[in-house]
Amino acid sequence: MEHSWTPLNKPEQLVAYSAKDISPYLCLMRSGAIQLLISLLLIAGIVVILFFFLFKGGNITNKEFLHISLGLFIVVLVVLNLRPHWSIEKKHRRFFEELLAETDEPLQQKLFDNAAINDVSSSYRTFSKLIAGSFHGSVTGNNSVEIITDGHRKYELLLQDLENAKESINMEYYHFGADKGSRAVRDMLIKKAREGVKVKFINENIANFPIGHRYYKSMKNGGVEVIRFTGIRHLVGDFLSKLNYRNHRKIVVIDGKIGYTGGMNINDHYFRQWRDTHLRIEGDAVASLQLIFLNSWVISGGKREEPYPFYFPEPEHKDGGKLVQIISDEPGLNFHPIETSYQWALLHAKEYFYIQTPYFVPSKPVLSALKAAASSGVDVRIMIPAKADTFFMGPANKSFFRECLSSGIRIFLREGEFMHAKTFVSDDYLSSVGTANMDNRSFTLNYEDNAYLYDRELALECKSIFEKDMQQCREITLEEVYAWKWYQRFPQWLIRQAAPLL
Repeated sequence: MEHSWTPLNKPEQLVAYSAKDISPYLCLMRSGAIQLLISLLLIAGIVVILFFFLFKGGNITNKEFLHISLGLFIVVLVVLNLRPHWSIEKKHRRFFEELLAETDEPLQQKLFDNAAINDVSSSYRTFSKLIAGSFHGSVTGNNSVEIITDGHRKYELLLQDLENAKESINMEYYHFGADKGSRAVRDMLIKKAREGVKVKFINENIANFPIGHRYYKSMKNGGVEVIRFTGIRHLVGDFLSKLNYRNHRKIVVIDGKIGYTGGMNINDHYFRQWRDTHLRIEGDAVASLQLIFLNSWVISGGKREEPYPFYFPEPEHKDGGKLVQIISDEPGLNFHPIETSYQWALLHAKEYFYIQTPYFVPSKPVLSALKAAASSGVDVRIMIPAKADTFFMGPANKSFFRECLSSGIRIFLREGEFMHAKTFVSDDYLSSVGTANMDNRSFTLNYEDNAYLYDRELALECKSIFEKDMQQCREITLEEVYAWKWYQRFPQWLIRQAAPLL
């Protein structure tokens, strides 16, 4: 039978990495043998340094120390900038091959068809096609969306939805704490697993390194399938190459019918203290979150007993009517859709563009788009926390103030609790809530996901949230920036030089 639909991408295009875009040199560098060699070189360098200090009584010359340190630095720098291993590409390809083999045409149409794009305002159809082109990211209709700005409400809703789970729970979080609220979520996962619900959990093990192994072992012992996102195989070299690529997503999918994503991790900071923004979704867009999770599960080495159709039931909620497009971003893509979304939306904004981000270290293309939009008369506003959560992010954020303010961009510093939201809204129609910060790490290095909402009602709600937060803000002026002393500007300049690494 002839297909009545056209997939968003061909199966071979659904793989995140393209062999033709990678040089033979990088191909060699990504091999396991080279990773092992780099590990041995690092270890040898450390042994040499110890030898000098132990057997030469620490009498190492400055020249010797410089040569050794420079050599180690170069090796570490090379390793940290390696892209994910070729094995990940194979896992991507196997994932989509198995998915297509196990699913029928109606389910494939549900996952990959982009028919709902015709319901998007004509001014934004090019935008939705553009950001959908890297991975799976079709526009979906028939969604109900709740925008959550209170961590306690997210906590209560999540526990309630987990309690009501009947078939499956899939969860991946950048940070999953060990405090009171986090343990309640952990215990609920264990409870549901013992009741027979299929519970899968991806542990971002590097971000959660301070949390003891026993914490996650208790989940395994309780029947939860737990895998580490970063599995180390080849000692130091393999560890360092994966260290730089973190799974920054926050995804929950319950019974394939309810989905969560946004800025809130599982931690009492988010439940009780920080100001953040999250989404609870029912409808067709949940399948996109499920697809992203399952892909993460497979590339992390996870196994599954259930066929893929098990994870994609027909949504019960069909009266929401909201258009939602969920985009996955990760290292190794031919282009990065989240960074591209900022560029396009800024350059096509006509009236306003409001941004909330905890970290403002934009890439050069995004910075240029910000300045171009403001210079053309668009009301561009950026809201960041008045006080950063790390000592270096304050100077990093401020290092861009002068350049932005000189272009007409307005910058607001939110006082009070730390603001962790990652959102934008433009022209009473397009809004975005997701996991990606406005920095190079989120744009190119991390595994992220953003939800794009094509809806006037939701956009006005996001705009209202921004305006409400402005009541706790202080606007920074260009005169104030010009008045900064040299000892204030110097750390900003210094950290600005390392901005691509932040």
